[in-house]
Amino acid sequence: MSAADPGPSGLASSGSNDANAAGGPQPHSHLAPAFRHVANLPDKDRLRFLEAPRWLQYPAATAILDELERLFDMPKRHRMPNLLIVGDANNGKTTLVRHFAGRHPEYIDDGAVEAVEPVTVAGRRPNHIDEWAVDAVKPVIVAEAPPSADERGLYVSLLERSAAPYKASLHVSQLRYQAIETLRSCRTKVLVIDEFHSLLTGTATKQREAMNAIKLLCNELAIPIVGVGTAEAVQVLHHDPQHASRFDVLPLPLWTLSREFQVLLASFESVLPLRQPSNIGHPELAATIHSICDGNIGNLHRLLIQCATDAIRSGAERITKDIVQDNSWLRPTDGIRELRL
Repeated sequence: MSAADPGPSGLASSGSNDANAAGGPQPHSHLAPAFRHVANLPDKDRLRFLEAPRWLQYPAATAILDELERLFDMPKRHRMPNLLIVGDANNGKTTLVRHFAGRHPEYIDDGAVEAVEPVTVAGRRPNHIDEWAVDAVKPVIVAEAPPSADERGLYVSLLERSAAPYKASLHVSQLRYQAIETLRSCRTKVLVIDEFHSLLTGTATKQREAMNAIKLLCNELAIPIVGVGTAEAVQVLHHDPQHASRFDVLPLPLWTLSREFQVLLASFESVLPLRQPSNIGHPELAATIHSICDGNIGNLHRLLIQCATDAIRSGAERITKDIVQDNSWLRPTDGIRELRL
């Protein structure tokens, strides 16, 4: 988004495209160069493109990613720092940590590959294990907390995400040992536990057991553990001062109606394959959009995808204020939201 003079309410007024100022309009210059060709595709292909996952960089996400990278590069020490990322539901927390994990995909270390005996469980080899097995290196593992505070469920989740064979009926101490050894063999450097607030569900005893299990994993593996959840997840740390002292809390806030929000809208517009510019970063349209999504990036994403879909199907080829207002039914609600077809 090009620099512009402040508009009403301190918002920046939309300026002309840089391409226009540099020698005349270019085809679909409102789109990012990598996506301009998509605007020429048939409607059905553009609608499919709208639904594909796509990462947009923004300041709050960059700051959290930088902190995650710092933890990833941290040398092992006796007491590793941990992080708890909190924010509203549907505000991009899971997308962010999965993007971080995507930066560090699993791989096979060719220099360390050797044939090993298949993993055994309680003295028996699972019949779905190949005759020879090679463990992949998984630098970042993103697991999900069990639906309620449960030490066994935590280990099962870790083993599932590690793609390790296991028997859920094993004694919890055996599952604990297998989870620790599996993460060691995967050479995991950061363990992410999503839906951290789920650990609030259950008895106080179960909650303490689950948190003690997380503390044990951190101590045994000497790696940072990153929790991800809603603001209520902070309450999990208050059961024991030791837990609170081990986690730094980093919020992912909602967006305010500001210039930064306008820049975000311009970034969104650059990947929406519409054939005409929408200028959704214009102060008036930005304010309308913000009033519907409440500054929640997940709600914003759904709103803009629906508006772009309507713009393609109607032939308007741009998001207008009328299209945005027609989709105000997408406004967040505590009740059931009826789908409009």
